[in-house]
Amino acid sequence: MTRLTLPTLLTLTLLTTAAAQDAQTVRLGFFPNLTHAPALVGLERGTFQKALGKVKLDAKEFVSGTTLTEAFAAGQIDIAYVGPGPAINAAGRGMPVQFLAGASEAGAVLVVRKDSGIKSYKDLAGKIVAVPSLGNTQDISLRHILNENSLKPRADGGNVTITPIAPADVLAAFAAKRVDATLVPEPWGAALEAQGHRVIGSEKTVWRDGKYPTTVVIVNAKFAQANPQLVAAFLKAHTEAVAFINKSPVGAQTAVNAQLLKLTGAKLDPRVLQRAFARTRFTTSLDLAALTEYAKLNVEAGYARSAPDLAPFIRK
Repeated sequence: MTRLTLPTLLTLTLLTTAAAQDAQTVRLGFFPNLTHAPALVGLERGTFQKALGKVKLDAKEFVSGTTLTEAFAAGQIDIAYVGPGPAINAAGRGMPVQFLAGASEAGAVLVVRKDSGIKSYKDLAGKIVAVPSLGNTQDISLRHILNENSLKPRADGGNVTITPIAPADVLAAFAAKRVDATLVPEPWGAALEAQGHRVIGSEKTVWRDGKYPTTVVIVNAKFAQANPQLVAAFLKAHTEAVAFINKSPVGAQTAVNAQLLKLTGAKLDPRVLQRAFARTRFTTSLDLAALTEYAKLNVEAGYARSAPDLAPFIRK
């Protein structure tokens, strides 16, 4: 069964939406997750706005890659931090998307409720598992895990129920016993663990020994063609944000926590953030081999009929 989550109409909409020459605003999309720490740090420290000068930065928060990609398709976003799954879907559907840089690797864990009785992946049979959204990066990874363990989603004739829940809401879902497990990006995995729930799938066992992209930076190709200097300025700021995270982890954690407080209304225990940071790597590099493998997982999950050649979508 092939699931096509983004309507073809969205592609047609994007193809008729041209970015203005000499844009006066850069519209940025991102999530309130640690895996988007370069975005959070760049916003909190003013790195992006400083690099853009007089051009206004309009930053918009999203809860999942699926909703962000829909906004991207509708021409509402110029540059975005997003998971590889939705970005690859966008490329495969012919959207004018370019992969601009890497942002984070690993940083996602499979956590089970402490009273769920789940001890291994095979115990997910008959359970309810949350992902940020259907078709997003963690959803695709979860479906691969199920496939590797001879399990199937209920929608495909199996007995594992996959349900979409925004990462920031998954703690409440666990407390209410609405779900048994979740494959979730950090820091929400570490936050659940701090409440006594258990990680049965670390960032290394989810896929590829942890050597996989969790967040990439994409740009609307039409916007990039019309505004190359702005794109270069943003990329420079992104590189500075990643460098700051890797050189000053304590300062980065403080900046991330400050942004999470503004975005979600809650601050995380510094020990939770420290654990989440330890499970995540930050880089500007794009691993084309890993992205290509991920495109194949996208097909395996039923979200695409074929894996696109991603090389033409990498911005040189």
